[in-house]
Amino acid sequence: MIAANVPVVPGSGGLLQDVPAGKKQAKEVGYPIILKATAGGGGKGMRIVWKEEDFESAWNTARMEAKASFSNDGIYMEKYIEEPRHIEFQIVGDQYGKVVHLSERDCSIQRRHQKLVEECPSPFMTDELREKMGTAAVKAGEAIKYEGVGTVEFLVDKYRNFYFMEMNTRIQVEHP
Repeated sequence: MIAANVPVVPGSGGLLQDVPAGKKQAKEVGYPIILKATAGGGGKGMRIVWKEEDFESAWNTARMEAKASFSNDGIYMEKYIEEPRHIEFQIVGDQYGKVVHLSERDCSIQRRHQKLVEECPSPFMTDELREKMGTAAVKAGEAIKYEGVGTVEFLVDKYRNFYFMEMNTRIQVEHP
């Protein structure tokens, strides 16, 4: 996605080796950051760090929890997205390289990181943001020469900065 010029969440780009390296990268990314267990899931091994003074304590706690939960204490770091919105774009790609989007769904109402309600169109979106995110979703599909229908997921912060999160190679239909 980086090569395709699709915005991604700034972060460590791999595992953090130690506290000094983590602090250095956190300064480059800018606080707040979130430490995440590489083998994690369900919120285990995750710690939000608001300022440098709290980094080492959060690092130690995240690593211990990751080791206990997953037998793997690897940690990476990302910019913490404040007041996030979860916005998805449906895309369709054909065998000739043409990709289009079918607008967005707002999947921000969640419990335990699971979607409860999906709303279309998103009440959070502006016309300008919809255009930018739709273009990014299409770029994502074009970059991988995608054929079929799919879902490109983004996180959007309180300032309406958006970041690619993942792509599912299907139209998601979890809800009636």
